[in-house]
Amino acid sequence: MTDTLESPLADSSEHALRPGVLGLFDSVIMGIAGVAPGYSIAASTAVLFGAVLLGGAASLLYCGIAMFGIVFAFSYLGRVEANAGASYSWVRRALHPGLGYLSGWALIVSALIFMVIATVPAGANILGLFSTSAANNTAEVTTVGAVFFLLMVVAVAAGVTITVRVQIVMSCVELALLLVFAVLAIFHGHHVHAFSWHWFSPGVFHGQSGFAAGALVAAFYYWGWDVTANLNEETKRAKKTPGFGAMIGMLIVFFLFEVFTIATNMVLTSGQITHNAADVLSVLGQQVWRGNGGKIIVLAVVLSTVATLETTLIQVTRTMFAMGRDHTLPKRLGTVHPRRKTPLVATAVVTIISLGLFIGGQFIGSISSILTDGINAIGLQICIYYCLAGLAVVVLYRRQLLRSVSNFIFMGLWPFVGAVFMAYLFIKAIPTLNDASRWVGLGAMALGLIPMFYYWSKKNPYFKMAAKEDRHAVIEEFEQNL
Repeated sequence: MTDTLESPLADSSEHALRPGVLGLFDSVIMGIAGVAPGYSIAASTAVLFGAVLLGGAASLLYCGIAMFGIVFAFSYLGRVEANAGASYSWVRRALHPGLGYLSGWALIVSALIFMVIATVPAGANILGLFSTSAANNTAEVTTVGAVFFLLMVVAVAAGVTITVRVQIVMSCVELALLLVFAVLAIFHGHHVHAFSWHWFSPGVFHGQSGFAAGALVAAFYYWGWDVTANLNEETKRAKKTPGFGAMIGMLIVFFLFEVFTIATNMVLTSGQITHNAADVLSVLGQQVWRGNGGKIIVLAVVLSTVATLETTLIQVTRTMFAMGRDHTLPKRLGTVHPRRKTPLVATAVVTIISLGLFIGGQFIGSISSILTDGINAIGLQICIYYCLAGLAVVVLYRRQLLRSVSNFIFMGLWPFVGAVFMAYLFIKAIPTLNDASRWVGLGAMALGLIPMFYYWSKKNPYFKMAAKEDRHAVIEEFEQNL
């Protein structure tokens, strides 16, 4: 099916990515790498502990259940159209062009903010291998992190096939190291707290505000699996494989997050967690394996940070590429390198903006405050575009929902519950956040209204609602692909 509103540039070689180069295993690896279990645990554990104390396992459980609904939503929406913009394109078709645009913008700004907070643990952990004082020096962390980030840009610009090969090696080593230390931590002889099933109970939260604060951080933990959707134009069986890859990847990281959160509760004191915001895993490693052996887990964090920087760069550049191709952002963003078929202009723009934000961000607060404000701001933006995707699949396939039990659950009920959860989380979390988190999270979204109204005023075809005939054609094609 050809979308009647699709950009006429989409099929030209100058505006097309390299098709069919990734398989299911590649999608699974990219989904895991996008979530970045090692990085997420290292960077977010202290923030999650600050929000809910020993209730982190419960936050990850309840948010994880809702997040699987959004994974199903992306899987079914992906069967409509293979588009590097993913929710930017799908939400427009199902709900409204303005909401679709804001979905794409939410991913862009969350990714740019993430570039800042991802390089902080990278710089801190690399320096921490040689000197504890250097790992707490803002200037040195900034310098090492910037160099680290530039190396990731070069890897992404080289092409998606090279990126995936590197990701396979890094992610497999990372997962092996995390599993080893998870076992060591769980069966460690000395525990600060004994394991308790109460850690999974809703009663562990201090009211709805505590639940929302913890779930917002948990949403950041899981964020990134949807990179498989942004790679759909470059994946074999583009309308099904990315969704399967995301689901398998999410199951793996869900297990790892729960295990490490439990291990942290059991092994570390509250002081050890709060005073080591950027390198909690390093402290955990030393608790369960003293000396050089305990430092090995830092390798998992570094590999994970490499992985997630690469996948986030892929996500944001593919989204900007799709928006440039549709002329809803400057059209130069929609061009690719003639040989490598990567969105080189979008990559260069993201690099310049990210470095500026990263360097500037180091002078406005401590490492701990940068991580906390960044994670909370991204959490708000994640809620926006995940909520819209969950609603989009229900609206688009509303006539299919009662045709089978599986349709009702996986195409309707679960995604809808996920969407409602994200909306609830967004509304309840805002009053609990400090001013910096709110301004960064919501202010960055407000900036998106400027280019949106500009290109809307130019009567760009993207902002025309899909015709009734087009929506019916979508349903017909979907039924054929079931």
